[in-house]
Amino acid sequence: MEEISLKAQEIFSIGNFSVTNSFFLTLVVCVLLLCFALLMKKKIKLVPGKLQGAAEMGVESLLNLMESTLGSMEKAEKYFPLVATIFIFILCSNLLGIFPGVGSLWMENSGAEVPLFRSPAADLNFTLAFAVISVIVTNIIGMASVGVFKHLGKFFNFKGPIDFFIGILELISELAKIISLSFRLFGNVFAGEVLLTIISFLAPYFIPLPFLFLEIFVGMIQAFIFAMITLVSISLHTATHEH
Repeated sequence: MEEISLKAQEIFSIGNFSVTNSFFLTLVVCVLLLCFALLMKKKIKLVPGKLQGAAEMGVESLLNLMESTLGSMEKAEKYFPLVATIFIFILCSNLLGIFPGVGSLWMENSGAEVPLFRSPAADLNFTLAFAVISVIVTNIIGMASVGVFKHLGKFFNFKGPIDFFIGILELISELAKIISLSFRLFGNVFAGEVLLTIISFLAPYFIPLPFLFLEIFVGMIQAFIFAMITLVSISLHTATHEH
């Protein structure tokens, strides 16, 4: 039976830098998205084709959703690159991670056989990095929108004991958001990989198909949730509150 490793396995190293199978697939996702973006840029026409039309529908749907959350199309267009990048990158990583053949390519490293590819979100480093980026960038957006001192005043408020305690709770909630975002995405994707591995070992033919479709759905939902939590954080941090 295939070994189930919580830690991403090293496939090769460049000097002291270790390249793991999850990091390698992350690079593959980056290259594929870059190639797709360059292709779309060359194919843009005044009268869109099927691919351009589908892309425009996706962009318009996400912009409308962001507008309903942020309250204005101007804000939606301003913060669209961040939210869309998070959603598209995590979605493509999750879908490519369960693509047929990804887990069946093995190579030998240090006398042990390890899978060449592994879903990026099945590595806690990947999800933790995205969670840290989301929390830090949304707070920077808040400071740029309402002012540095006014934004930091939500966390460090010395007007009274109650205000100070509420500020500490707000700060703890931001730190807890990093843990929540990273472990939610990691737990769902890693559990899906383990489930598919066990089911494929026990019944390697048509039985895993329903579970495969389930993991596709879970991967899409988790990417959407991550992006929407980032969007809601932007909405909260950029809102001005009057007492």
